[in-house]
Amino acid sequence: MSPPDLTPPDLTPLDIAIAEGRRFIDSQSTRSVAPTGSRADILAPMNAAISGALPATGMDAAEVVRLIARAAEPGLMGNLGGRFFAWVKGGALPAAHATDVLATLWDQNAVLAATSPAMAVLEEVAGRLLLDALHLPADCAYSFTTGCQMSHATALAAARHHVLERAGWDVEVDGLFGAPPICVLANAHRHSSVDRALRLLGIGTASIVPLGGGGPGKVGAAELAAALLAAEGAPTIVILNAGDLNLGASDDFATLVPMAQAAGAWVHVDGAFGLWLNASPRLRAQVAGIELCDSWATDGHKWLNTPYDAGMAITRHGDALKAAMRMTASYLTEGGETRDPMDYTPEWSRRARALPTLAALLELGRDGLAAMIERCCDHALAIHDGTAALDGAISIARPVMNQGMVRFHDRTGANITDAVIAAINASGEAYLSGVLWQGERTMRISVCNWQTNADDVRRTVAAAAQALASLR
Repeated sequence: MSPPDLTPPDLTPLDIAIAEGRRFIDSQSTRSVAPTGSRADILAPMNAAISGALPATGMDAAEVVRLIARAAEPGLMGNLGGRFFAWVKGGALPAAHATDVLATLWDQNAVLAATSPAMAVLEEVAGRLLLDALHLPADCAYSFTTGCQMSHATALAAARHHVLERAGWDVEVDGLFGAPPICVLANAHRHSSVDRALRLLGIGTASIVPLGGGGPGKVGAAELAAALLAAEGAPTIVILNAGDLNLGASDDFATLVPMAQAAGAWVHVDGAFGLWLNASPRLRAQVAGIELCDSWATDGHKWLNTPYDAGMAITRHGDALKAAMRMTASYLTEGGETRDPMDYTPEWSRRARALPTLAALLELGRDGLAAMIERCCDHALAIHDGTAALDGAISIARPVMNQGMVRFHDRTGANITDAVIAAINASGEAYLSGVLWQGERTMRISVCNWQTNADDVRRTVAAAAQALASLR
C-alpha cells in the first residue's frame, strides 16, 4: 500500500513535488527495487478521488500533486538505485537530475536561438563536450533526441539523404517512391530499434541483409566484403554494433569501416551504451576505429547517467543531417552565429534536453566518466562470477564490459531461470531480467548505475543464492 502523505498541508504544489521526489531518491538504498503494488493499488487512490471520470470542478493544485504521488508510489521502480540490473538503465547523477528539474521549471522551447538564447548556447557547449568525451571528431554535427530510438531515426535520415544524393535522388523533395532501393547491411545481433527506425524512414526491414561470421555477436570481414560486392551499385548503409545487448560484443570497426567506406557505403553505429567505452582508456580498445564511422547513436540515460529524454545522434556529415532535418518559415528568426537546434533534430517544440547531458559531463569530468564506466564493468563481472559460482548456475556469457548472462537449473536439469529471476525480484533486494538465448531462458546482468557498489554486488549475489536454494 502507498504511504500516508508526509508533507505539511500548507506547502505549495511545487514544494510538495520536490518533497515527494526527494523522499523517493533518499529511499533508494532501503526500498524494494521492484514495485510493491499491483495495478489495483495504483488505481485505488485515483478511483476514490475521481470515480473514473473527469471531475466537473477542478481540484486544488496541491491536492492534485499529493494524489498523483500517492497513486504512483506502489508502482514505482527503484531503478535510480544501485541494485537495478534488468535492462540497460543508468541512474541519474545529482547534477543531471537537478538540472533536469531546472529545465522543467524554466520550460524553455529549445528549438531556435531566438526562442531561448540560453538553451541554444548551452546546447552547443553540451555538444562540444560530448564529442570530446567520446573522442569523436570535433567537427561532427550532433542532435539531442528523446532517446536512442530517435537517434537512430535521425542519424539514418542523414544517411538516407547522403546515399540517395550520391545516386542522384533528392529524397527530401521527391520522397522514396521511385527512388533507388537502399541496401542495409546490418549486424545480425542488432537492436530492434534499428529496425523500427528503418520502418519510420520508409526504408523498410526488407532492405536488411543480416551479417555475422566475426565471432559471437560480430560481423566478419569476409561476410561484409561479400555483401558489399552483392550490393555494388546500390545506395548502401552498413550498421554495426558497439556493445551487443546480451554479449557486450563490439564489431571490429578498424577493419570493417574502411572496407565499407571504400565501397561507398555509409557506416552507422548502434552505440546506445557501448559507444561510451571510447571514454575509457582501459576499455577503448574494444571499440578501436569507431571514430572512423559516419554516424553514431547513443543514450545519455544509460552510461552517462542522465535522466530520461537524453538521446544523442552524431554524424561527421553535418550537411546531410541538416538537409534531412532543416525547415524554415517566414515567422521564424534564425540564430545567426548561434546554432539553431531545430536544424539538426526531427522535432519542432522541444524541451531543453541537452542540459542534463551538460551537467553530467561537468559533474564527472573526463576521469570521473572513465572511472564510472570501468567501475560498472567491474561490478558486472563480480555479479556474474558470484552468481555463476552458485550450485545450479552456469555461465553463459562472462562480461567483457557491463553485460553478462547466467542460466539456472534445478537438480533434474530443468531450466528454472525465470523462477529464480522472479524470486530475486520479489525479494526487493535486486531487479534482473531474462532473455531467450539460443533457445533457452537466461538471466541477463546489466550494470550501468553510477551508485552501484560492492555492497550492492554482495546483496545481489546473496539474493540469487537464496532464490536458487529455495527452488532447487
